[in-house]
Amino acid sequence: MLHKDPFSSCRLCPRDCRVNRRAGERGVCGETAELRLATASLHFGEEPPLIGEGGSGTIFVTGCSMKCPFCQNHQISRCGAGRVVGKEEFVSICLTLEDAGAENINLVTPSHAAPVLADYLGSAKDSGLGLPVAWNSSGFESLPAVEIAAPMVDIWLPDLKILDSAAAERRYGVPGYPAAAEAAVLFMADLRPLAVDDEGVIKRGLMVRHLVLPGEMESTREVLRWFGEHLAGRAWLSVMTQYTPVRIPGEKGNIPERQLNQREYDTVLEWLDEFSIDDGFVQDLLPGNDWLPDFNRGNPFGSSLSKMIWRWDGGFVLSADPSANPER
Repeated sequence: MLHKDPFSSCRLCPRDCRVNRRAGERGVCGETAELRLATASLHFGEEPPLIGEGGSGTIFVTGCSMKCPFCQNHQISRCGAGRVVGKEEFVSICLTLEDAGAENINLVTPSHAAPVLADYLGSAKDSGLGLPVAWNSSGFESLPAVEIAAPMVDIWLPDLKILDSAAAERRYGVPGYPAAAEAAVLFMADLRPLAVDDEGVIKRGLMVRHLVLPGEMESTREVLRWFGEHLAGRAWLSVMTQYTPVRIPGEKGNIPERQLNQREYDTVLEWLDEFSIDDGFVQDLLPGNDWLPDFNRGNPFGSSLSKMIWRWDGGFVLSADPSANPER
């Protein structure tokens, strides 16, 4: 059970910090009860059913309770890039994304802000927002947090990072991740049946993402086996192979020091056949790290992948045309 004010004794994630975020205290996520956002954009680097013709309307929420030691978005999740956004500005961001052609509102790392996001999304919908809302999370969230978000969320996009507690401790520093993520993902699967429109754009349902870590192939095998047993036919699976070593200042985590190789990639494809998983996507191997985002740039992902709509350090941009967005 959560307190009647979830922020006053926060248990929104399995860290169970119980700090009074309403009074300005901060737990592992690093955030108070105020909503902080970093960027909003039309993003074209997501899975095809999220992109459609107009792109996914991604909104990056500042802070994170997972704290992956190789997070590619660490400037937001760990280093505090972002600023406080009130309800009126949040509603304007959502409506501007819709006017710019977004296929959905894609909330990235939202779990620690579930109560305020549910409130603000309700106001956005009351103000005319007609897009489906996607909950793009780490999977490391409490069931009450999912329940708070559920009335406002159409599409669930949780990670299922790892299901071995020892490996979760070794690679993520979070041995409790497997149990929490299993429970959250299964709960999400029961909330919305999968539905797409005639153009193949997802409108509701569950897509589970799994990032394959080099040298942790047995962990990936276990995730695929579990998905095949529990979610095949009920959800899509998105297998991500983009892992790139990212060294976060001050982080001493035990991270893999290389990208995935072809042999490992081919093995994953064999396992998908073995477990009869054919609903979803497998990312191509991505050599190099040119695609890594830099949120200190005007457009963190570059104009080929993202059209900026709003930034924490400048507000709304004047155009969704990528040629109008500064790269630095």
